[in-house]
Amino acid sequence: MGLTYEQAGVNIAAGNALVKAIGPLAKRTRRPGADADLGGFGGFFDLKAAGFTDPILVAANDGVGTKLKLAIDTGRHDGVGIDLVAMCANDLIVQGAEPLFFLDYFATGKLDTGVAEAVVASIADGCLQAGCALIGGETAEMPGMYAPGDYDLAGFCVGAVERGTQLTGAGIRPGDVLLGLASSGVHSNGFSLVRKLIEVNGWTLGRPARFDPEHLLGDLLLEPTRIYVKSLLPETRAGRIRGLAHITGGGLLENIPRVLPEGCHALVDADSWPLPPLFAWLQAGGAIEPEELARTFNCGIGMVAVVASEDVDVVTEALEAAGETVHRIGRIDDGPRGCTVRGSVETWSARGDWSATHEHG
Repeated sequence: MGLTYEQAGVNIAAGNALVKAIGPLAKRTRRPGADADLGGFGGFFDLKAAGFTDPILVAANDGVGTKLKLAIDTGRHDGVGIDLVAMCANDLIVQGAEPLFFLDYFATGKLDTGVAEAVVASIADGCLQAGCALIGGETAEMPGMYAPGDYDLAGFCVGAVERGTQLTGAGIRPGDVLLGLASSGVHSNGFSLVRKLIEVNGWTLGRPARFDPEHLLGDLLLEPTRIYVKSLLPETRAGRIRGLAHITGGGLLENIPRVLPEGCHALVDADSWPLPPLFAWLQAGGAIEPEELARTFNCGIGMVAVVASEDVDVVTEALEAAGETVHRIGRIDDGPRGCTVRGSVETWSARGDWSATHEHG
């Protein structure tokens, strides 16, 4: 009897069973332009059926990073798929694009169909939140490539925006206002530092958080990334937002300048919103300086909108009506393209007035 693929560590039957199991999950994400049927060599999307006349396509891909290790260690896989979609879809809306379809890549050493199905179910949940269709993906079982129980995720999302309406930041001017949209937690960046803090302090993820005894520390850290698409899309299409910055790796300091034109400098006032208790806990666990917080974590602000001063009230009202918590966190000044975050004594546990500046090279 000759060797089989299964004896080499790849279970084709399990893979086929997974495709069958996740088919109904993908169908939940159907939208105009996509029927979301799985199993072909590729997925179709009809831009005309989606209502576009002269679209420009916008693409983004990302992963979840080492937040996956916390999910694996705690056995909680029901949120990381939302994280995966969020990291891609939020990068599309900042360019004014509506996310249209999503594809995922799930890689592991030995396929656990229960885990994989839970992950894909959460990807479908994320697609529903973002309004995009899950039209395909890849499950790779690769013996010897990953430690037992480990897996990795990557996502790819395509959106569209009508020609001439894309957000490039070119219209941003000194005097514009920065509106910060609250995050749901740490989101999906900075987890290498989070995991180091867990190791150094001996924190137990399965125990209630000292700063929030009603919730487990692991649950708070694994709270899925907020998806801002449906609240922001009407405002971008109405032309009331001049620029958007998704606050990911690099924090407020490094992400806001990415959308600024030359001659514009963002001034962020850290006194203008409360640092969420989770971030204060992380800061205390590592004696992290405020400047390091500003370039590592979102610090409670997951998205920043740049708005003309005369539009602040109407945009704030619309975003709050859509379920967002909005803070007026700063302004645009004349200066080198970059960002300064500053705070007073005691803000972010500072021992004195402080500021941190990043200039975008």
